[in-house]
Amino acid sequence: MDADRFKVVCEIEPPTRPDLTHARHQIGVLTPIADSFLIPDNHIGRATVSSIAVANEVRAMGGQSVACVNSRDRNLLGFRRDLLTAAAYGVDRFLFVHGDKPTAGGRTSELTVRTMIEEARGATGQPAFAGIAPFRVGVTAGHHRRLPAWKQDADFVFLQVGYSVDAFLRWREKNPTDLPVYAGVMVLASAGMARRLRTSIPDIEIPDALVEDVAADPGAGVDAACRQILDLRDTGAFAGVHLVPVSRYREVSARLERAMSD
Repeated sequence: MDADRFKVVCEIEPPTRPDLTHARHQIGVLTPIADSFLIPDNHIGRATVSSIAVANEVRAMGGQSVACVNSRDRNLLGFRRDLLTAAAYGVDRFLFVHGDKPTAGGRTSELTVRTMIEEARGATGQPAFAGIAPFRVGVTAGHHRRLPAWKQDADFVFLQVGYSVDAFLRWREKNPTDLPVYAGVMVLASAGMARRLRTSIPDIEIPDALVEDVAADPGAGVDAACRQILDLRDTGAFAGVHLVPVSRYREVSARLERAMSD
């Protein structure tokens, strides 16, 4: 695989029941456009099947994956267990995040993204991980925040979802880094989804014109996301995109496969 080629990392919806059928279906449908898959961890504060277990399923299906791990739900011993499990499965790429607010219970508060990076970096020097390749770890970044120096110790950056190519480029100009940066692209599936995003993540700026287009034609969100991916590719400023297709993954896969082959 060409390391310099613009890549598409597709996020899938993780199972909330002990059944991997839907996850497997998403992986199969998105494989024609995906260079790898991001597996969320206890998505939006709900319990899900382990991201590491689903990442292993991606591997079994011949794909590559990034397992998301949040600091919210773990203490140090639990995180070390996750690293051992990942090594046993051959899962070696992670995205470390703070974690959404849980729907029930609280945070363990023992771990941070920074300490998880330190632990992952130090793990392969320990006897238990002898012969295991170093883990590759990613971090997230917000459009309105500087990338702190400690995040430069990561291997890649996932930049927050946005709907403006110019906003992505402004962040790039303000945050020079040699790390691969993946711009976040989320399909807007409905006007209701736009309202929920604006309420839950005020930093996300969604153009009113796009919301109106999607209200008139739900397929407009798919078209807009595909155009945005191609526009981001054409800037040459990003290693790829982190694509969140939500429930529109079938339409996105079909349209983006055609668009990227033109």
